Amino acid sequence: MSQASAEQRLQQLGLALPAVAKPVGAYRPAVLTGNWVFVSGQLPIAQGRLLCEGKVGAEVDLADASRAARQAALNALAAAAAEAGGLDRITQIVHLRVFVNSAAGFVDQAGVANGASELLAHVFGSAGQHARVAVGVAELPLNAPVELELVVEVQRDRCDQVR
Repeated sequence: MSQASAEQRLQQLGLALPAVAKPVGAYRPAVLTGNWVFVSGQLPIAQGRLLCEGKVGAEVDLADASRAARQAALNALAAAAAEAGGLDRITQIVHLRVFVNSAAGFVDQAGVANGASELLAHVFGSAGQHARVAVGVAELPLNAPVELELVVEVQRDRCDQVR
C-alpha cells in the first residue's frame, strides 16, 4: 500500500493551495536555487484579506494567531510549489521562520508557530519536520498578527539541472 502524497494529504485536510500572492515590492515570492526554494515572507491572507489583524496577546488571541500561522504556511507552500514544479516535488521542509506581532508581555510565540509547523507535519509527514525560529516583533506589514518565511528542499531531475 503506497503512502499518500503531499497533495493528497492536503486534500484530506480539506485544503487546497491558494494562488501565489503577488509581491507588493521589488522581490519575488520565492526563489529556486539548486535544490532549495527560499520563500519570501508570507502573511495570513485568504481570498485577498487578512484572516485577522492586530497584536497577539491583545487584539488577537493565541488560537486565532495559530490559525493565521497555518494560513501563512499554506500561502508559503503555494509559492514553494510554484517554483518546485508542484507540491509533490518538495522533499523536505528545512527551516521555518515565524514572526509574531506581539503585545507587551506576550511570550508564546512558539504556540503561534505551531499552527504552521503542525500543518507542515500533516502534509509532509516526517519530511515536514523542520528547524524553526519563532520571534516576537513590534510591528508587521498590514498589522498582520504573523508573517513567516520557509526554506524547502526539492527534487530535481537531471534535465532540471541543465538550463
